[in-house]
Amino acid sequence: MLALLPHLNERQVRLAAAVEARSLGYGGVSAVAQATGIARGTIHRGLDELKAPPRTFAHEQVRVSGGGRKRLAVQHPWIVKRLKALLESSTRGDPMSPLLWTCQSTQQLAKALSKERTRISPDTVGRLLAEMDYSLQANLKTLEEGANHPDRDRQFRYLNERVRRCVQHGDPAISVDTKKKELIGRYQNKGRRWRPQGRPEHVKVHDFIDPDEGKAIPYGIYDEARNHGWVNVGRDHDTASFAVASIRRWWRAMGSQAYPQARQLLICADSGGSNGYRVRLWKVELQALADDLGLGVTVCHLPPGTSKWNKIEHRLFSHISMNWRGRPLVSHEVVVKLIGATMTKTGLKVKARLDKRKYPLKVKVTNEQMRALTIEPHAFHGEWNYTIRPRTHKPSL
Repeated sequence: MLALLPHLNERQVRLAAAVEARSLGYGGVSAVAQATGIARGTIHRGLDELKAPPRTFAHEQVRVSGGGRKRLAVQHPWIVKRLKALLESSTRGDPMSPLLWTCQSTQQLAKALSKERTRISPDTVGRLLAEMDYSLQANLKTLEEGANHPDRDRQFRYLNERVRRCVQHGDPAISVDTKKKELIGRYQNKGRRWRPQGRPEHVKVHDFIDPDEGKAIPYGIYDEARNHGWVNVGRDHDTASFAVASIRRWWRAMGSQAYPQARQLLICADSGGSNGYRVRLWKVELQALADDLGLGVTVCHLPPGTSKWNKIEHRLFSHISMNWRGRPLVSHEVVVKLIGATMTKTGLKVKARLDKRKYPLKVKVTNEQMRALTIEPHAFHGEWNYTIRPRTHKPSL
């Protein structure tokens, strides 16, 4: 079509587009209009001409190339400049922009332009925007809070090298994090699932927390070498004690069987939250874990502001979210079963358990407790990378 149209006059272009649209069937007019830039009304006019006898249009005058009414942007060159000014002033946050606090739709832009000198339609605004290389775009998450640390990339390389060596030696390397807390009850859960036509599952209008049900706090452990996951579903608070207790439960249920000859445990964690590198209780609880397991516990934190690059996010948590999409999480038991039923074609297997224990907030860690830790900071960023040695060598499971 694009190769043929330049050789045809106005009426022939209209008929050729109509023939192509008719041959495509349902949706053909839209497809041809999008591919050629011909207006839908022009293609519909051509379809009407195809239905009429040929002699009806035998004496119709055909405009020469370049004939007819000039486009609005040609008649009024100020329109393009003003349209660009409206968009740029809104982007910069100019308080004088009429579109600063409104949706920048073609209707709003056309309304703003029509108030000045001449009327302009939303369709014309849309065409001008396309010619100016504008398009509808969503927000893109790329900005991180604070400045990038100068050793960010080096820390990622250091962490990946540690994981590689750990896997080569047959020792466990796990990625840990707390998944988003979920309201328990008949609340809306984003996504859709198959149900009988016209029978959606009804949920509450407002997301006010039910004090009798509370929230589910899923703390995940992802085994990077075996592609297995463990999720400890808490009911109380997301504290450092809860985080380490989740790791201990994973070891008892899965880790000790998978790595009976392990010499050390490598934990990859975010820099903040219950397992942050500045949390003193996190290190005290890890010392107790190392004492219990009789293993050295090495921790490598992701650089600040890079939690979305934690492997557990896209290798475990994302699949859990897809598995329970569109389904109200009416109880903690439902949460546990849905997590445990998560699997992928690549072999991901997940186990989940409900943790009913209490984890109090604001637990004080004394300086004496910190001095009693057998913690060894690494030469490279010891605040992010450190190893905690057991004070006893007999594992107590």
